[in-house]
Amino acid sequence: MMRSCAHARSPRMSGPPLAVLLAVAVVAVLPCVAAYAPLSGSSATSVPYAEKVDLGSYLSEASWGPSRYNMVVLGTYAADFNAIEYAQRLRYYLPALRARGVGRIGLVLNAGAPAASALAAVVDLPVDDAGVDLLSDPGGACGRAFGVGRGWKSDDPDTSPYLKLFGMLFGLGAWATLPAVIGGYIGNPWTAQPWIEDALAVGQGAGRWPDTALEMSDGEVVENKFAALPLVGGWKRRPLELATLRLQNMIDISIKKWDELAPDAEALDAGVLTQLGGCVVVEAATGKVIYEWKDPGICAVANFENILKKLPLQTGDETPTAASA
Repeated sequence: MMRSCAHARSPRMSGPPLAVLLAVAVVAVLPCVAAYAPLSGSSATSVPYAEKVDLGSYLSEASWGPSRYNMVVLGTYAADFNAIEYAQRLRYYLPALRARGVGRIGLVLNAGAPAASALAAVVDLPVDDAGVDLLSDPGGACGRAFGVGRGWKSDDPDTSPYLKLFGMLFGLGAWATLPAVIGGYIGNPWTAQPWIEDALAVGQGAGRWPDTALEMSDGEVVENKFAALPLVGGWKRRPLELATLRLQNMIDISIKKWDELAPDAEALDAGVLTQLGGCVVVEAATGKVIYEWKDPGICAVANFENILKKLPLQTGDETPTAASA
């Protein structure tokens, strides 16, 4: 339910009428912002604190310091491509989001607390007080309230969820899957995606995949081998770079850590295997939606470069977006 403002009434008091009028005027101009409607009443559980969090209020209430905005990412199950990429992007873009006044940043995963924690750890996503608020919603109810895509044959209980997921890989119920996957191979000369190199470096530094993509020294990238590709090495997003990361994510996170990250039987019955994700950024003081996205396919998650364009820097020059900044 949306919160509403009560009309101020002139109290009966013996003081001067001017004081009464001033008091009423102050009450009248105090901000009263309704909870973000689509998620009002939808709760996820804080992973570190095991407390219920109403996402509508989470988005609409003021947070620390000079922050103006709050953000929630509605992720998928923890072993899913989309959930992994959202976590990797949040890790990289966290400093830039903070520099633009985003105070609260919540990542909701359709997973229990152990699986959510395992994913955050494997991608090196900070989830302490200065990082991302990690939230658990094993059955995916919050995403459905937000209106995310449910995938192929979501209302058919007789079809195996794994068969449904297989169909989605070819675009069934998720039209943007094939364009997103193909785009990872052919690259893009105009739109930069610097988070990819950061995610590759995190995995390579942890020894999860081969060290053929990057040359690193003391944890820093010295050379990106994709930048040496003839003709296309200077592209903003180089061919094969994102496809390589996704392949490594699949083998070394989704498959190797399946037992830790997979949804349980109850979550499968709720449809989380095919449920897609999304994200929203809200201006806390007004409740105005600054950015909203619902994934139209597998690997078709929100472009955080587009989110940054919607959020002007609050003070000074832009801080580095690398998670190590």
